[in-house]
Amino acid sequence: LIVILNDNDMSIAPPVGAMSHYFARLVSSKSYRSLRKLGKGVAKALHVEEAARRAEEYMRGMAMGGTLFEEMGFRYVGPIDGHDLDQLVPVLRNVRDGDNGPVLVHVVTQKGKGYAPAEAADDKYHGVAKFNVVTGEQQKSKGGPPSYTKVFAQQLIREAEKDDSVVAITAAMPGGTGLDLFGERFPERMFDVGIAEQHAVTFAAGLAADGMKPFAAIYSTFLQRGYDQVVHDVAIQNLPVRFAIDRAGLVGADGCTHAGSFDVGYLGQLPGMVLMAAADEVELSRMVATATQIDDRPSAFRYPRGNGTGIEMPDVIEPLEIGKGRIVREGSRIAILSLGTRLGESLKAADALAAQGFSTTVADARFAKPLDEDLILRLAREHEVLITVEEGARGGFGAFVLHLLAEKGALDRGLKIRTMTLPDVFQDQDTPFNMYEEAGLNARHIAARALEAMGQDEAAAERIAAALAAS
Repeated sequence: LIVILNDNDMSIAPPVGAMSHYFARLVSSKSYRSLRKLGKGVAKALHVEEAARRAEEYMRGMAMGGTLFEEMGFRYVGPIDGHDLDQLVPVLRNVRDGDNGPVLVHVVTQKGKGYAPAEAADDKYHGVAKFNVVTGEQQKSKGGPPSYTKVFAQQLIREAEKDDSVVAITAAMPGGTGLDLFGERFPERMFDVGIAEQHAVTFAAGLAADGMKPFAAIYSTFLQRGYDQVVHDVAIQNLPVRFAIDRAGLVGADGCTHAGSFDVGYLGQLPGMVLMAAADEVELSRMVATATQIDDRPSAFRYPRGNGTGIEMPDVIEPLEIGKGRIVREGSRIAILSLGTRLGESLKAADALAAQGFSTTVADARFAKPLDEDLILRLAREHEVLITVEEGARGGFGAFVLHLLAEKGALDRGLKIRTMTLPDVFQDQDTPFNMYEEAGLNARHIAARALEAMGQDEAAAERIAAALAAS
């Protein structure tokens, strides 16, 4: 086994792990500082400060390797300058061809090495938007409504002000999840467990078992790391852990590694789980309030990266009735059932369809589990076509709806149903709009799918697409 430690002295948030603390104690010890002070004096007298600085860097690595990694059974090699390929590549070849048990190669690098703007602000180049190559200035997002992440944090703070048992957990992403704001307000009730989503989930389960109200705020793709714990430590025990799932759907510059494509499917199959998806910032606030009140089972609510819709926030945030959706617009021929923030695109599609003479109902499901069976069966019964729209992979909300309709015999009477999901590929990064355009989940695609189900020709879809483009 060959382990490469990429030592770039970089983390998105302040490190909280025992390993980091161990290193810090080692290099701040009295003996180390005395030796360092003596070495600096000698180096200054000999005018070799730069060489001494590099030597110290190597000595630190040797000390740490000797005292830690070799005690763990690894043969330690390093530290090595990760930017000097003439040195690095031969070492990697040697350890590859060696036969001396597990090896740890300590490689020292600098994030952004060779590009001055990145060297000066390495934390700003984790997810990169368009930027000026000469100056390094990244394209700033336009002002507007608060982000969904901030809306979540603000509502959680309001809930915590009313209820002392509300606590928050993050796995090394306090800024990314908005829990830095919660931590400023309630420092004793916010826990950063480091990059350990499995522990975050089990820790939340333990808190819930003891009567606390834990909110585990974790990106959708990062929660995948803790799925075993979600099943065994939370769902089987039916503990009221609340999962705040950030980065639902497509995420723009963060690309496919952060795209929240699968959580509806992998959480919706768990017995007892309450699973919600916010259509806008008011709905998100109401889902936070709802989750706070769910004390008899696990719950989760998902919301995207980016800003809200700009809808006015009410003074009083009312929780939702569990498993109940809402009709946003009444029609008669076509029904569009949306889960999540595709609701805005669904309404645009309904406008375009209505302009062509196709009366369209738009509903916000709110819950992927439990489904609003009465609402779905009514839509199926009263419309010729039913379209489900979601920001998730196949096997999620649309599949749950199909299963319900089949079980209740609602497919026996000629209902035309189409499910619209993310495509069965990992999409490259782009702007969110362009990514949803590629995915076929924008308004023109929703309208076109409805027309196709109605048996209309492509000319009708092209007229609607042109009207939407003009608007």
